[in-house]
Amino acid sequence: MALLKGALSLLVVLVASGCSWAEDKELSVSELLWEANKDVASRERSIIERGLQSFHDVSCIRFVQRSNQRDYLSIQSINGVFVDITEMRCILGLVVLVAVSAWAEEKVWKVLTVSELIERANRDAVRSPDEPYVEDDVAFDSEAERNADPCTSRGCMWPKSADGKVYVPYILSRVFSPREVAVIERGLQSFNGVSCIRFVKRTNQRDFLNIRSLNGCYSYIGRRNNGQDLSLQRSGCVYHHTVQHEVLHALGFHHEQKRSDRDQYIRIVLENVTPGMEHNFDKVSTLNQGTTYDYTSVMHYSKYAFSKNNQPTLVGIPDPSVEFGKATEMSQKDIIRLNRLYKC
Repeated sequence: MALLKGALSLLVVLVASGCSWAEDKELSVSELLWEANKDVASRERSIIERGLQSFHDVSCIRFVQRSNQRDYLSIQSINGVFVDITEMRCILGLVVLVAVSAWAEEKVWKVLTVSELIERANRDAVRSPDEPYVEDDVAFDSEAERNADPCTSRGCMWPKSADGKVYVPYILSRVFSPREVAVIERGLQSFNGVSCIRFVKRTNQRDFLNIRSLNGCYSYIGRRNNGQDLSLQRSGCVYHHTVQHEVLHALGFHHEQKRSDRDQYIRIVLENVTPGMEHNFDKVSTLNQGTTYDYTSVMHYSKYAFSKNNQPTLVGIPDPSVEFGKATEMSQKDIIRLNRLYKC
């Protein structure tokens, strides 16, 4: 038995001495048996099945659900980031790990929504004493502070320079791999072409973003004095739209579904919300900048955010079938609000 850490990737062991799966000589295909544990939600199961089936058209591999066979893949969700491969016959030899396409690290941000990624990363996060108080993915210095609007109580905007640009200094932790650095920097640079925001490496500036891999995904709302943490945990947070989401928090923006006027556009189904998570749906004073509600915002959570029973916690008004929370990057209204706030 091998317990392998992936980012919700299904790892398949192939091409190893004595561990390849049996081939059906008559059909010239190799059947790999699998079963998903009961803790895998129905929506997740359908995505896994789609990933497995994607091999059928391009290879001789066929994934078949197990009945009572000895050798099989046991797909489990252990703390959200593990896959258990059970009863494998390979002990020694070359092991080649092939990630199923729908769950590959590079593609997962196109499969899972921002809220799903953040909720998974933060679900079982155990934060150290020197980390801030975090509610959902928003950081506060204390629990009492969460009731204050940081942008009205202390000001939250980053200053504009004489050239009309808003320079936001940042430090990037050395723990990130080159691939992760590329994802994060691409997320930061995505603001360049659509706004006057410019992220620059910190030299000696007092206020800056300290981008680190702490416990979960989170950011403070707006600028804080003397530096502030923006956490992008390596296992679960380093994706393009997650970077944009947390950076927009740092620039002063709340979640879209928390807007003070949201009750005209969205209904909260509290009976489906996980007990203790109700505060994630509290309304706050938001920087709407004269724009209407945006179902396509990268700051909007999905229909199933914090659901206890795989039933919707958010339903559109007046159209309950309206889609939202599926953004893979900033929406046009996200960009408009940003530019209006900073007078770009």
